[in-house]
Order: sequence, then structure tokens, then C-alpha cells
Amino acid sequence: MGIQNKTMLITYSDSLGKNLKELDDNLEKYFGDAVGGIHLLPFFPSTGDRGFAPVDYDKVDPAFGDWGDVKRLGEKYYLMFDFMINHISRQSKYYKDYQEKHEESVYKDLFLSWDKFWPENRPTQEDVDLIYKRKDRAPRQEITFKDGETEFLWNTFGEEQIDLDVTKEVTMNFIKKTIENLASNDCDLIRLDAFAYAIKKLDTNDFFVEPEIWDLLNNVRDMAAEFGVELLPEIHEHYSIQLKIADHDYYIYDFALPMVVLHALYSGHANQLAKWLKMSPMKQFTTLDTHDGIGVVDVKDILTDEEIDFASNELYKVGANVKRKYSSAEYNNLDIYQINSTYYSALGDDDKKYFLARLIQAFAPGIPQVYYVGFLAGKNDLELLENTKEGRNINRHYYTSEEIAEEVKRPVVQALLKLFSFRNHSGAFDLEGTIDVETPDKHTVIITRTSSDLQTQAQVRLNLKDLTYQVTEDGQEVTFTL
Repeated sequence: MGIQNKTMLITYSDSLGKNLKELDDNLEKYFGDAVGGIHLLPFFPSTGDRGFAPVDYDKVDPAFGDWGDVKRLGEKYYLMFDFMINHISRQSKYYKDYQEKHEESVYKDLFLSWDKFWPENRPTQEDVDLIYKRKDRAPRQEITFKDGETEFLWNTFGEEQIDLDVTKEVTMNFIKKTIENLASNDCDLIRLDAFAYAIKKLDTNDFFVEPEIWDLLNNVRDMAAEFGVELLPEIHEHYSIQLKIADHDYYIYDFALPMVVLHALYSGHANQLAKWLKMSPMKQFTTLDTHDGIGVVDVKDILTDEEIDFASNELYKVGANVKRKYSSAEYNNLDIYQINSTYYSALGDDDKKYFLARLIQAFAPGIPQVYYVGFLAGKNDLELLENTKEGRNINRHYYTSEEIAEEVKRPVVQALLKLFSFRNHSGAFDLEGTIDVETPDKHTVIITRTSSDLQTQAQVRLNLKDLTYQVTEDGQEVTFTL
């Protein structure tokens, strides 16, 4: 089908109904043309991290369905799948073969040896401190082979996620085979998860290591192009990295928008929002929420440190049931760069503020991605959070088909569906077109989108203090009833 300039839903296979078939039915029944694409979060057999520790990419987890179910979605929506380019499960056949056969394994070079990476008498504590880590210790894990020998392998993320050595031929062959398989099952776009961690190099922080990271990205793009698939590198860090990737003509994520919008709605001031919208490229996917928390690191130097602190503190103060501890070790989360909450609850479960946030997203440069909880204006799931003690589960509610039928009756959800249907069908949001952003006063922002052929124009005028708005298309008012 290929990528379309239509709103992409982000969802797990078992979050809008219990499997892929129910997901398909519920989208057809309740979401209509508000959704044009789907980011189907990892649906492969996996041993951890809600699918992000894949055993392999050849199968669909039977609990969700099969490739036929995926392809049925692909007949109606353009699809994005995840490829964890940095790691694979230690329960995979590749790891087990290496564990059993050691140096005789054909997969011995697939994994990155911690021991062989470092010269003699290293790593020093200084080396370990330099690494951009996701844990409070050296990113390594011991493997015990069948012959009794042991070795340490790189292990950036969870215990089940063992790092791959992307400098080796066997790994590049694995990557190409995986891309070919995903493409054959109607994948239009591959999200390269944890991409910035894939290159490790002595005397660097092992995060987005240049120029090697570009060689890897270009090699993978060439592979994907053979099968008609595009790439979306996933990186949470300073916004300048995203803009670098955009300069190389890749799609990027706008992970800064969530905090910029929260700041605008909390403060009532339009200046920083307008500045960011003017800086943002068109070839991107916008987000307000994802399966992870609300990113903070992504917005540094777009907002000042004081503005970031203000927005974060306001979130904890006015957000519905949002507490600092939900983003702490107490809830199995040491990532200080994100805040765990649904976007709706981050805005105090306030329909009006929430709809204005989505209006901004719809008019921002790029293609909107809307997380399934966000599409249903979902509140924090405190029960799931407490049952699992996993901070991010506050934003990972499992909706039954019956729940969805009730949630879509809410005026705010009806307004969201109408908004994104409007966004999908209006020619004004042409990615080859233009965007004009004005701030006639400190509380007001006017965003105007004009198609490349100049035939269609849509405009939203927002007052961030009064929480009022007006939307027009070619001079005619478009209404959304809350």
C-alpha cells in the first residue's frame, strides 16, 4: 500500500480487543476513516518488555493470531512494524545455538562480546561511566556455554534483550532476511527500535556514534528499498539528532511536541509552541503519546530548563493521579527522561484541554500518530499499574470490545474521530504544502496549512488562555462538538 498522509494508530495486538481479529473488527466498527495507518507494536513471540524482546520475526504470537490476520489489516491500512536492530531475545534459536555450540556456532558473531570488545586492562570505571546507559551498571550479561566456559555479552536493556553485533556479516544477513520477511507480510514502514544504541565504539559513549551510525542506517535503507519498505529510526534524545536524520531525508519522530504542547496549555503562552512548529520538518510523524512515557529529554533547548521544570511540575500537580514515584525505581522504571501518564490524565482528564492538544497535533507539520489509549481519551490505569509495578503500564490499558463500544460514545472521543477524519481527507495537510504560524498576542496561535497546489487551505486559531478555538477550511467553519 505504501505510506499515506493519514493518521496512524499506535496499538498492541491485544489492546483494542483481545487479538488481531478483534482489533480489525473494532477499527472497522468504531474508528472508520479517522485511522489510515497502524503502528502494530511487536506482535512476534517475545520473552519480555511487552514484545520488545523478540524470539524471532518469522511468526506472529499465536495469542494474537497469524500472518493472515496481519495481512487483512494491511488491505485497509498502511502498516508499520518494529525491528529491534540492537538486540534479540536470549531465548531465540540464535542465542541458544551459540550457547550450545560456542565457537562452532554459525551465530557466534551475531552477538557482541563485552570481553572481546575491550583492550587488555579495560574497561576502566571511566570507560563504563562514559557509556550512555539505560541501567545503573555496566551493560553486560554473562553467558554460560554448554562446554562450561563463560563470557560477557553486551546487554543494553532488559535481561532478555541481548545486543547484536551490527558490524558482522551474519548480523547484516539476519537484518536483510528479517526485512524481506516483514515486507512480504504487508509492512510499509519499519521502525528501527533502539537504533542509536546499535553502534559501539571505543572511547565514545556508544550512543549515535558518528559516522558509523550513518553507514549502518544507509545500509539498512538500501536493504529496505529492495523490498519497497521505508524506515523510521526511533531515537529519544536531543531534538538536534532528529533534525540531522531529517537532513538525510529519512522520516523522523517529533518527540518534542508532547512537552511543548503541555507547556503551552499549562502556561497559556504560545511563543514556544509557535517557535517549535516553525522549526519542524514536514517529513515526520508527530506524537503526543506512545507506549512509553512522556519524553522530557527530547525537548531540552526547545524549552528552557525552567520551562521544562515548570511543565513537569505542573503535570504532577494538575495531572490526574500522576505521581513522581510512578516514574521511579519503585515502579520498575529508572528512566528519568520520561514521565509515566496517559496524555489525557496529564491534562487533568480535561476534555477541552485534551481536544486542543489534539487540534495542535493535527495541524502540526507531519503525519499524526495517535496511541490507542489517546484515541479513547483514556485515564491512567492505576489498577494495572499497581498489579504489575511497571510504571509504563499506567498507559497500557487493555480495552475489551465492550469497553470500546462505551468509550466511543463519549463526546470527546467522537470529536477526536471527527478531527482526524477531517485531517485525513483535507487536501490542506499535503506534506508538500506549506504551514504558516502566527502569534498575534502571547496567548494566541494561528496555524494555517495550505496545499501545494494552493487549492485548499485549513486554519486553526487557538487561544491557550481561554481554551477557545476556531477551525476553518477554505473559509468555512468546521465544528467539533465536545
